[in-house]
Amino acid sequence: MVRISCWTIWLSQGETLYEKVKDAKIIDTNIIHTIDNPYSEVGGLAILYGNLAEQGAVIKTAGIIGERVFTGTAVCFNSQDDCIEGILAGKVVAGNVVVIRYEGPRGGPGMQEMLSPTSLIMGMGLGDKVALITDGRFSGATRGASIGHVSPEAAEGGLIGLVEDGDSIHIDVDKYILEVALSDEEISQRRANFSPLIKPLKSKWLRQYRALVTNASAGAVLEAD
Repeated sequence: MVRISCWTIWLSQGETLYEKVKDAKIIDTNIIHTIDNPYSEVGGLAILYGNLAEQGAVIKTAGIIGERVFTGTAVCFNSQDDCIEGILAGKVVAGNVVVIRYEGPRGGPGMQEMLSPTSLIMGMGLGDKVALITDGRFSGATRGASIGHVSPEAAEGGLIGLVEDGDSIHIDVDKYILEVALSDEEISQRRANFSPLIKPLKSKWLRQYRALVTNASAGAVLEAD
């Protein structure tokens, strides 16, 4: 009741939030930092680009526990469930970059939260020894070098769908790079033989959603001509 009453008073007076707090003073700058004394100069998130993420990918830099520059060999899974089975079966080892694809807006369809793979990686003591990339999304509890929202996604022909086990993937958080070491010729050859995985769906609504949804970089909104 107190919260409701306070908001009611604020709204009834017709003042903006800025007008309410413009004269407030920070008592302890160790708790509320100023622009001259930031908690972090780069913030808690970074957007990476490269041939694996031409339209961007997101990493929670505040959750990194290993190196901010990482190069490893790909081990690929076409769903979160396949990845969980693979991790439990010992398919992921130190030096790997775990690739989880077909979990983006179109590939999922939808973007289910994927905390389980990263939790398993942490629980197996690999949190600072592997990286993970996906066209899906994570929860705020994710730790380690976990990169999500890779766009274009696999289901729309993004390069993440063409990555194969053993490919070398390079991540540099401070230079905002996410790349796979493939020549243009190799990429063209793989693309010529590639068709995205289409998951079977019973729901007509989900089929319609999949046909109209854009990728994560565009906000996963629905678009129709």
